[in-house]
Amino acid sequence: MAPRLRSGLSAVLISLACLLAPCGTLAGWVAYGLADTGRYVAAMAPLADDPDVRDTVADTLGAGVADEVAAGPGNGAVRLLVRDAARSFTRTEAFRVGWDAANRAVHVAVLRALRDDGARGRPVTVDLAPVTARVRERLAEDHVPFARRIPVRHTAVTVLPAHEADRLREGYHVLDVAAFWLPLAAVAFAVTGIAVAACRRRALTAAGIGTALGGALLALAVVLGRRLTVTGLPGPVDGPAAGAAYDALTETLRTASWLLVGLGLTVALTSWLTARLRHLLHRRRPPTPSATDPTTPGPNRTRL
Repeated sequence: MAPRLRSGLSAVLISLACLLAPCGTLAGWVAYGLADTGRYVAAMAPLADDPDVRDTVADTLGAGVADEVAAGPGNGAVRLLVRDAARSFTRTEAFRVGWDAANRAVHVAVLRALRDDGARGRPVTVDLAPVTARVRERLAEDHVPFARRIPVRHTAVTVLPAHEADRLREGYHVLDVAAFWLPLAAVAFAVTGIAVAACRRRALTAAGIGTALGGALLALAVVLGRRLTVTGLPGPVDGPAAGAAYDALTETLRTASWLLVGLGLTVALTSWLTARLRHLLHRRRPPTPSATDPTTPGPNRTRL
């Protein structure tokens, strides 16, 4: 194969590998990161101590309770009292227990719906009775008065409407397959591109730089995704609380993107330094005497 043709084929394969690397990282994060209930709950757990999240939860709980009990001329005073009580509750250990239980229940319900093709056309709902029971148990352990009298009702709360669940289910299946094949394809294209290159050192350097650029683009996409996601959320979840949740969920993805940048730069720098070192060693090496040099004594040459 001609050197020019080999170089062109190598450039195409390495470009594909550099494009697939961040895509495979994103797919792997969705399939193996977000789909792990334990990791999800662990990522969301610190948000129970975030002031913005606690204020949002307190306002939501307070508004819901106030709508149920407030009536008459004392409506404003009752709402203020309920809101203060809700904010005090978000600073207790019982709230943290309920936060983790609610996140676990919601994640299990959503994941089950995404993996079940027979759930098409049905909304994703979660029963919060186990969460209420867990909170009641914690309040009783803390000797809160009348904690045992808190009613536990089986109430189905809609997490995702049917049309959104169906759309997410299709995307999840695609990402689940892509999470396995995209990284393998990226490695195969990179190795093949380096192997067929006319100058393998340059191909290796290009692959490293391309991988670093792909990781940087992925990190930029995470930042832009945060802005689009937070500003697009309606209602009480909008604002700093949504941003804190987004940051907690994408922490692993941000780390993976910067690992791609570091790996690519390390490969490119190592390849360049190796070439420079070989060049310096070659320049310092003394020249080898030529066999045709007339000043070199040979076995049949007589010294004058």
